[in-house]
Amino acid sequence: MLLENVRHVNPDTLQRSPAYSQVVEVTEPARTIYISGQNAVDRVGNIVGIGDIGKQAEQIMRNLRVALHAVDADLEHVVKFTIFIVQGQPLEPAYEAYLRAWGNRSNPPTVTAAYVAGLARPEALLEIDAIAVAPL
Repeated sequence: MLLENVRHVNPDTLQRSPAYSQVVEVTEPARTIYISGQNAVDRVGNIVGIGDIGKQAEQIMRNLRVALHAVDADLEHVVKFTIFIVQGQPLEPAYEAYLRAWGNRSNPPTVTAAYVAGLARPEALLEIDAIAVAPL
């Protein structure tokens, strides 16, 4: 359920993308949900898709949905993703997995992506955290 108090803005003078919005404005009342950086780990802590950033992105998106569902929210409530990619890894397979998970939803969140030297788990090629806004 999209909230009336969440407004996605893409000014005509900035690039428009199906993957992200340029600005998201949130007014009260709403719940703000912060999800810690998710790696491609399964329930018992094993890395899924070792050496394959696309498979890791798919697992990360599953993990993000599980975290959101735990607080009665879903991907459409996300207003901000921050993506950390290990240097030397291609962005395209992860981007494609993200778009598959996002689906045909309108109003994509804001997104920041940065290349990093490494992550806490050496096998991890990607990490994504999120901020969501959901109904009270």
